[in-house]
Amino acid sequence: MYSQILLACVRLKLFELLAEGPLTSADIARRLSVPPDSMDRLLEASASLRLVEKRGAGRYGLGSLGAALVGNPAVGAMIEHNRLLYADLNDPVGLLRGEQAQTELGKYWAYSPTAPKPGSGGVPAPGAPLTDYTALMSNSQPLVAHEILDAYPLGKHTGLLDVGGGDGSFLIEAGKRHEQLTLTLFDLPPVAERAAQRFEALSMNGRARALGGSFLTDPIPEGADVVSLVRVVHDHDDDAAMTLLRGVHRALPPKGVLLLAEPMMGTPGAATVGDAYFGFYLLAMGRGRPRTPQELRVMLKAAGFAQTQLVKTRQPLQSRLLVARKADTN
Repeated sequence: MYSQILLACVRLKLFELLAEGPLTSADIARRLSVPPDSMDRLLEASASLRLVEKRGAGRYGLGSLGAALVGNPAVGAMIEHNRLLYADLNDPVGLLRGEQAQTELGKYWAYSPTAPKPGSGGVPAPGAPLTDYTALMSNSQPLVAHEILDAYPLGKHTGLLDVGGGDGSFLIEAGKRHEQLTLTLFDLPPVAERAAQRFEALSMNGRARALGGSFLTDPIPEGADVVSLVRVVHDHDDDAAMTLLRGVHRALPPKGVLLLAEPMMGTPGAATVGDAYFGFYLLAMGRGRPRTPQELRVMLKAAGFAQTQLVKTRQPLQSRLLVARKADTN
């Protein structure tokens, strides 16, 4: 119930409206085209959840949690997106038993086994709202990027390859911080095309390029001394994940570095994210699973990496970071 109240507020853009200043329930109802009695009901419910708060003269203003949402568009994008997960969780037992022939998340993410065909990996399936996908990627990735780049500065590297980099948000943030980096994105062709358009719009063509391909069938591009996998490995089952990690190891030069960043199982204080949320989200998507840092260390070693280090991030519920290094062959 709390989640649906929150979703209603986000869809109505109530928090953006109240960011302009407190308003009466009648004013809010009129501006958002909601019947007055229904708006009273929503505002009372939202006040109980600290999303809004009552002010003088019958007005409502932003509550502490509503104010936080205004400052974090990534959260609003995820709240909108999770309506698909709620639909898949209508029958959690059927989901666990594999009785749902086609899930909403499976239809949305086209690289999922349950996506409609034809489809292109890493992009929403045909018919999925492109604006939702664009908002989800462009709003959520910079938040994660700052976590990674603060935990592992790239000043000593010369070339960064982002595998499964989506619309290029991580590379764009990295490029802002480190002007010496050449930037390469490798993702499925429709995704790479979208990233290339972003690079061109930002006048980054001289230092950023987007290459199309699949790590399952195509060699991963060489030339970068650091490769990033940002929330990519947990989207894939073990065999595909190992193909990816071995491909990255081959592409890296001696002493090259892999940054593997994603929410992980067994994270102290964040088990509800790594174990519960992503466990069921990926189940509904039809592919992948969250893993513990130790499980990932074992996989990285099997892929050929000589050293791995778990680097502390400020908000591990968003992303933890494993840094893996290729051996020096000299």
